[in-house]
Amino acid sequence: MPTTAAATSDENLALIRRSYRAFHERDVAALLGTLHPEVEWVHPDGMAEYGLGGTKHGHAGVREFLSRVPAVLGGMRLEPQEFVASGDRVVVFGVRQVTSVRGTTKTLPFIHSWTLRDGVAVRMEDIFDTVVFRRLIES
Repeated sequence: MPTTAAATSDENLALIRRSYRAFHERDVAALLGTLHPEVEWVHPDGMAEYGLGGTKHGHAGVREFLSRVPAVLGGMRLEPQEFVASGDRVVVFGVRQVTSVRGTTKTLPFIHSWTLRDGVAVRMEDIFDTVVFRRLIES
C-alpha cells in the first residue's frame, strides 16, 4: 500500500495533468478548478510590456492573463514532457509551440513549478527565456 506521501504525490501529479488537459482544451472553468481561488500565477517580469509578466492573483488574475495571450500571440500549445513530484511541489519540463500573430512558429522550452496545498495549486511559476519569446512576439 502506498504511503501517504506517495499517494499525495500521485494525487498532485493527477491534478497538474488535469490542468494541462484543461489548458489544451481551452476549458478555463476546468483549469480554474485545479487552482486555489487565491492562486499566485507567476510569469517573468520581462513579459510585462505585453501584459504577461509578473504575478497575477486569484482566478480573476488568471482570467486576465489568459485574455491577454491572444492579443500578443497567434497561438500556443503546451507539451509537458517530464513531471517531477516531491511533497507539495510538481515541476514540469516541457516545450511550447508558440505562433506569433504574424504566423511564425517556434518551439520554446519551459519549466513550470507548481506548489500545491489541500488538493489544489496555490502557485504556478512559468520559467522560460524571455529574450527568445519576445523576439518571436515581435517577428
